[in-house]
Amino acid sequence: MQRAENNLIKKLKLAKREDHSLLFLDNFKIIKDALNGGLEAKYIFLTNEEDNIFDDMDCPIYKVDKSVIEQLSDSKTPQGVVCIAEYTPHIVEKPKTNFLVLDRLQDPGNVGTLIRTACACGFEYVYLLDSVKPTNSKLIRSTVGTIFNEKVISLSVDDFIKKAQEWDLNLLVADMDGENIFEFNCAEQIGLIVGNEGQGVCDELIKICSHKVRIPMKEGVESLNAGISGGIIMYQLAKNNLS
Repeated sequence: MQRAENNLIKKLKLAKREDHSLLFLDNFKIIKDALNGGLEAKYIFLTNEEDNIFDDMDCPIYKVDKSVIEQLSDSKTPQGVVCIAEYTPHIVEKPKTNFLVLDRLQDPGNVGTLIRTACACGFEYVYLLDSVKPTNSKLIRSTVGTIFNEKVISLSVDDFIKKAQEWDLNLLVADMDGENIFEFNCAEQIGLIVGNEGQGVCDELIKICSHKVRIPMKEGVESLNAGISGGIIMYQLAKNNLS
């Protein structure tokens, strides 16, 4: 275990702000899941020399003070570890399972929750359309590591629409005038579109949707947030495939 040089710390602090090709992971479980999923670490920083779970890693491991961890992590309660890894974006590919499409979602907590739920429901593909970056630290923490089991693909709304038409995708969107989700049946592969927190799904995406569904609610309740409504619909779509 080495001592980290100040120049390296300064370089990484700058990269954290400006370089979206790097992941800064600050949770032992998430780091373990990421490495098990094939992610390659560039650096690991630890406050405790007795943490030997990274001994077999082929990357520099540095012993640092707590203050260094706090500089590299944006968590309010860092665990005494930061792993920095190169992020390799998934190529744009046609989904082979049910899939999730997030339209201009900017809240990393909501996006992370939806990715985690998608993984639990067997939705192996998540398309982020002009949304928060998948390298966002809060987003990754919100997924509790499940993001490394998913194919998370970032692209623009326009590019997704072109691909959806090329691939002839079967798409569904939540709409107050849609069919009751608990009465909706679909035997074929389908993708759920969840819209921006304030504006909903854009008109261009709604136009290419094959189905509209609604979540029945008690009178006086107008809507649920993106994470909850998306989760309810995904579980309902996946219920026959879950055991």
